[in-house]
Amino acid sequence: MKKSILTLAIALSSVLGISQAALAANKGHDEVTVLTDIRHISKIEVHGNIELYLSDGITDNVKVYNSYYSENALVQNQNGVLKISSYKAEKLVVWITVSNLSDLAVYDNAQVKSFGKLSALELNVNLYNDASAQLNMDAYAVSMKLNDHAKADLEGTIAEAQFGYDYSTSLNITNLCSEHLVKKANSNYPANSVVEL
Repeated sequence: MKKSILTLAIALSSVLGISQAALAANKGHDEVTVLTDIRHISKIEVHGNIELYLSDGITDNVKVYNSYYSENALVQNQNGVLKISSYKAEKLVVWITVSNLSDLAVYDNAQVKSFGKLSALELNVNLYNDASAQLNMDAYAVSMKLNDHAKADLEGTIAEAQFGYDYSTSLNITNLCSEHLVKKANSNYPANSVVEL
């Protein structure tokens, strides 16, 4: 009896958590477009004025929180690379559930945030321009390169973490636990210092 009550309580909390995440991603947008033909996402490339939410899942799933076709946004998948772009004044909100993400490239002023812990065996993240990432990680190896004026706020656990950065970027790893962490200035700067923590 206790086991069935506990199972029911866990199931209800999971459903409520997913519903709250969906409401948070929706942010008042009435229209939701679910893209059902996108599968096997290994890389995500984001350009423009995008607010991207990432979560782990068994299968890949893409939800766009407005009528992106009528707003000149582009979402396309080619050989496992999902490309998302929108240059409208209002942010295009996209929620992607991934099962095996290995690369993430974020450009312009796009924002990437994780729902819960984002798990990965190996993940390469590149942030350019004024892009930002707020990720709660549970990963073995993460390589992140911050360019231009990019910002990253990471928490969670990464066994092997490697960060490259321009001096004009911002990296917050205060709440990140790592067995081996290397921070290095990008090679296009004369002071090529390496810090191992």
